[in-house]
Amino acid sequence: MQSQHTAAPTSVGAKRLSWFDDVLLLGIMAVLAGCGLIYEYLLSHYAGRVLGALEAAIYTMIGLMIVSMGFGAFAARKIRCAFTGFAILELSVALVGSLAILITAAVIGFGQQLPMIIASTIGLPPDQLPEGGFIGTLQRLSEYLPYVWGVLLGLMIGMEIPLIARVRQSLCDEHLMHNAGTIYGADYIGAGIGAAIWVSLMLAIDIQLAAALTASFNLLAGLIFIWRFWHKIRRVKLLLVGHLIASVVLLILASHGPQWEQQFNNLLYKDKVIFAKSTRFQQLTFTERLRGNALPPVYSMYINGRLQFSSQDEHIYHSFLVHPTMEASARHNKVLIIGGGDGLGLRQVFKWQPQQVTLMDLDADLLKLFQSGDPQMPTRLADALKALNGNALNDKRLHLVVDDAFNGVDKLIKRGDKYDAIIVDLPDPSHPDLNKLYSDMFYRKLKELLSSDGALTVQSTSPYHAPKAFISVGKTLAAAGFDVSQYHHNVPSFGEWGWSIATLSGKNAKQRLQGLTKLSIEENWLTPGMIRGSFEFPGNYYDHADQIQQNAIGSMQLYRYHQQAWSENQNLSLF
Repeated sequence: MQSQHTAAPTSVGAKRLSWFDDVLLLGIMAVLAGCGLIYEYLLSHYAGRVLGALEAAIYTMIGLMIVSMGFGAFAARKIRCAFTGFAILELSVALVGSLAILITAAVIGFGQQLPMIIASTIGLPPDQLPEGGFIGTLQRLSEYLPYVWGVLLGLMIGMEIPLIARVRQSLCDEHLMHNAGTIYGADYIGAGIGAAIWVSLMLAIDIQLAAALTASFNLLAGLIFIWRFWHKIRRVKLLLVGHLIASVVLLILASHGPQWEQQFNNLLYKDKVIFAKSTRFQQLTFTERLRGNALPPVYSMYINGRLQFSSQDEHIYHSFLVHPTMEASARHNKVLIIGGGDGLGLRQVFKWQPQQVTLMDLDADLLKLFQSGDPQMPTRLADALKALNGNALNDKRLHLVVDDAFNGVDKLIKRGDKYDAIIVDLPDPSHPDLNKLYSDMFYRKLKELLSSDGALTVQSTSPYHAPKAFISVGKTLAAAGFDVSQYHHNVPSFGEWGWSIATLSGKNAKQRLQGLTKLSIEENWLTPGMIRGSFEFPGNYYDHADQIQQNAIGSMQLYRYHQQAWSENQNLSLF
């Protein structure tokens, strides 16, 4: 008996998905995935750099966009024509993605300036600015605007995969067995490429320029899609007009957008912004305040919106950072500075005539600004910065190391280096990457580098605004094997500020400094009495110290103490 089997019926004229269309659609999907990931980074980066709390902004933005993409995928079912819907979608994503940061900067800047505009209009005195009610609400709500854009972009980006899947299927009469898997593969690969582009290129350019460049790829993908599927798209000529208008908008944003965005951001600062620069690691902003009466201008530097120093009183901070450390050290021949890329602490160290100073900082661009300036920096600012640090970054005794301190100190340990004094002048632990530089493991590394009769000092945030964080720094040093004392002083630009000083053997630093009657160097501001007094705290300050935990590596304990304290006591954006 002859066996029989039935084959699936096929039509002679059945459409098949051509390799050209398949490669084109998957390539478009990969490009869009990369753009989508970059938009996530752009918006979260902007929110973190301008509004503060970078880490929280990144996690919040990515979470919101992922959830929004899920809703967008569901919403894509309501779009009748996948071809027309996709073409409109890419035009919309390009416009929203390119304009989101600029519009956000404008709204936030306007909200900050509104009280002064109203006060000037109706003649209110400077100390009675209208900052509550509607104005306060507007200022608070404007800080959430980046997340609104994130949700909107997430909804649109979430529609892309379902629409591309429908387009691929509509080009083929047969059922595509692995349609979703193939598209997701292109999506994942494209997202990985987008992440690489972000890290290698876009971190180093202006954020508004990066947004315009990213949007141009969305626009280009849409144009290629229209060109290939011209006859399947409704109102195609109107869409082309929209693409033409969007192209003009992107060109304007690429050429003038960075300047406009910076001008809006500058409205957040009380003093005039005269120079700003984005590095791979941070946003640097310099302001100038003219005082008249032959007084020199006041220059201030902000990193990610947080004040780092003011030329008016930086000598207070850096004198207390450096001179007690050097006085408590038996020798001053070799000194290590961690951070301090502005060279201001280094200037104070050189007063002690060391034979060699090693300064380790992560940001080469920051070092360059204070070492030789920048072609776009006003000459008066470049001269002022060199005058502030006494041109210390160009001293022949200085050995500059551009490296992440957590790993960079390992190289010093391997060489067998020992230092008479170590000064840790890092930003506050407001980011997990900084938190590890305040950990017990990092301090144990520094312990291997410090001479047995030397001293180490760590800037330790504000003992007034963030007492738990301040005490935790001291306890973490003690857990690493140091004998720790803490001290504080008022720095007008910051308020009450604190430092932790540590030794390894013999008398602790406080005991070594208590008998000090005259400084070992010529110093016209800091006195022995001020140093001795700085170790005094209110009688009940350490009453609950046993409840405060040390910052063990990986615990993020200090980061949480710091974030909680500053969010409770004042706005995270310290402009």
